[in-house]
Amino acid sequence: MHSLMRRAWVEVDLGALLRNATSFAAHAGVPILPMVKADAYGLGGVRVARALDELDPWGFGVATTIEAEELRAVSITRPIVVFTPLLPGDFDAAVRARLTPALGDKSAIEQWLPTRLPWQLAIDTGMSRAGIQWNAIDSLREVLAVHPPEGVFTHFHSAERSDESRIEQERRFDEALARLPFRPSLVHAENSPAVEHRGPSRWSIARPGIFLYGVGSGNAPQIQPESVVSVRARIVETRFIDAGEGVSYGATFRAPSRRRIATLAIGYADGYRRVLGNRAQVLICGKRAPVVGVVTMDMTMVDVTDVPCEVGDVATLIGADGEDRIDVSEVARLGELSPYEVLTGLRGRLPRRYVEADE
Repeated sequence: MHSLMRRAWVEVDLGALLRNATSFAAHAGVPILPMVKADAYGLGGVRVARALDELDPWGFGVATTIEAEELRAVSITRPIVVFTPLLPGDFDAAVRARLTPALGDKSAIEQWLPTRLPWQLAIDTGMSRAGIQWNAIDSLREVLAVHPPEGVFTHFHSAERSDESRIEQERRFDEALARLPFRPSLVHAENSPAVEHRGPSRWSIARPGIFLYGVGSGNAPQIQPESVVSVRARIVETRFIDAGEGVSYGATFRAPSRRRIATLAIGYADGYRRVLGNRAQVLICGKRAPVVGVVTMDMTMVDVTDVPCEVGDVATLIGADGEDRIDVSEVARLGELSPYEVLTGLRGRLPRRYVEADE
């Protein structure tokens, strides 16, 4: 359906996506393993992976076998690493789809051994989430000798910070690598902020995630991504309210004077968070209009007293309009959210419109 007929939608700039991937790879100086889990951070895993496939990445990273199966179904043939530990019931599906599991538990590794298929060893150096702890590698020496992993990796928990945490995690990772029976050809650790703040890579491949989708980590990074995502919705009604009248549930906004209110056809069921009420702004005709009252399930109200607009006009909740822009990080900050939550929270009810790289 053409965007002119939509109540609300998400625009994804595939050209910007590819430029972000290219600049990241150039700064890292090694092949990339793009993370396309969670439906490519809410932007459409299949479409994003097919676009990135043109750049000849080493492979792709996902969180579930179902995500990987969707990529295989559209003829993605590169290695696909499943980074969330597999449950025993997932192994057959992983084999059928020729997936590469990330394993760190001895029993899981032993279960995978009969497949004789590639796998990667996950080492926990401080994230305390998944993988064998860096100081327990010796417990895996026998099983590693039987079926060595093709790769080994860890994950930084605070790479964007200027503290000593990354140095400590790298020390632990080096210690674990030294205790392996042999060093696999693939060694990786760096997520988006790790490369943003210190490139080139000292490892074999790098794992860009949210940088690809237009969100930088701040704190004086060496490279910055282009914006990729826009969220837009149409005005479906307008009304004037008098001083003292309330807007939305609980009347948390009271008009200080006679105001003109526009209703947008988007709400928290679309992923525009309820908490943004009375905090965020939108762009209409290149001008900012504040969100007033609580964001409801299907509609959001904005004060357009100073913004000439009519029913059918487009409001930009994330993205550019004229010379102004509201980026993902701004929305996240106002809602006290992570940018990851903002992107992955964009619901399937919002159609995706893809702007091709050559448009």
